[in-house]
Amino acid sequence: MSTEKTKESAPVQQEAPTPLSEFLESRSPNQLVAVSDLSKKQWTNTGEYKAALAVPDIQLHCVHDRCNGVRFFRYKSDNAPLLTKEYWHYIYVTYRCSNCQEEEKTFSLAVFLEEYTPASGKGAGRCYKFGELPTFGPPVAARLISLIGPDRETFLKGRRCENQGLGIGAFIYYRRVVENQKKRILSEVLKVLEKVDGSPDKIEKVKKAIDETQFKKALEMVKDAIPQVLLINGHNPMTLLHGALSDGVHDRSDEHCMELATSIRVVLGELSDRLSQALKDEAELQKALSHLINAKQPAATKAKENGLKAE
Repeated sequence: MSTEKTKESAPVQQEAPTPLSEFLESRSPNQLVAVSDLSKKQWTNTGEYKAALAVPDIQLHCVHDRCNGVRFFRYKSDNAPLLTKEYWHYIYVTYRCSNCQEEEKTFSLAVFLEEYTPASGKGAGRCYKFGELPTFGPPVAARLISLIGPDRETFLKGRRCENQGLGIGAFIYYRRVVENQKKRILSEVLKVLEKVDGSPDKIEKVKKAIDETQFKKALEMVKDAIPQVLLINGHNPMTLLHGALSDGVHDRSDEHCMELATSIRVVLGELSDRLSQALKDEAELQKALSHLINAKQPAATKAKENGLKAE
C-alpha cells in the first residue's frame, strides 16, 4: 500500500454516497465514487484504535464447482489497510469465498478518507476502482458460449467493453456476434421446434430462414414460428434481438448503446438457457416414456426380446 498527501482529485459523480459493499460488488472499474461507509475502527499493534478500510462482506458469483452461484465473500486478512485522513491510499484488497474457501477476488483501489469520527471509527470519502481480478462482472454461462460458438472471442470483447462502460463498443461487438451466428442460433431453434412442436409449416419457415443470407429478412420469416417454450415473457426472442440490433449507433449516445448492448446480452443468455432446458426436458421425457412402456410389457415379451425363455 502507498499513500499520497493531497486534497486535489478528479471530480466525483454528483450522486448519493454509495455503500462500500455495493461499490465493490456492482461498480465497474475506472469510476470515482463517493462512499458512505469507507472506514471502521481497528485495534493496532501500537495499542490504539485507528481508522481502517471497512472491508464489509460482499456477494459475488463464485465459479467453483461447489458453488457456481452467488456467495458471500469475506476479506481474506485479519487486519484491514489503515487509512489516514486526507491522504490517497493505493491498496489491494483480497476477498475469499466463504463457502468453498478457495475462489478469491482482488480489487485495486485508490481510497481518500474525507470525514472521520474517532469515537466510532466511521468515516466517508471517495473510492476509485482501478480494476479487479478476476475481471468485473459475472462469468459468461457455458450454454451461451456454446450457442455463439466460433464468435466466442468477439462476444468476450463485447463483454469487456460492457464492463468498462464502453456502450458503443459493446453494442457493435454483440451485433456482430448475433448477425454472424444467425444460422447457428436458428439451427438450435429448429431442433427444439422439431422436438416440441412438429408443425411442418413452422419447420419449413425456420429452414428457409437458416438459408436466408439477409439477417433482417431471416428474422421476419421466423417471427411466428418460434415455439412457445422459447418465448420470453410471451415475446419472440429473435424479434427482441432484431429490434435492438436495428437501432443504429451513429446518432445514439454511449449510454443508449450500453442499454441496448446489455439487453442483447441478457436476451441471448435467456434464449440459450431456454434452448438448453427445452432439449433437456424433451430428452428426459423420452427416457421416462421408454421406462414406462418397457414396464408395461408382458414378461414373455420381455424375455423374447432378451433372447431368454419365459418362465
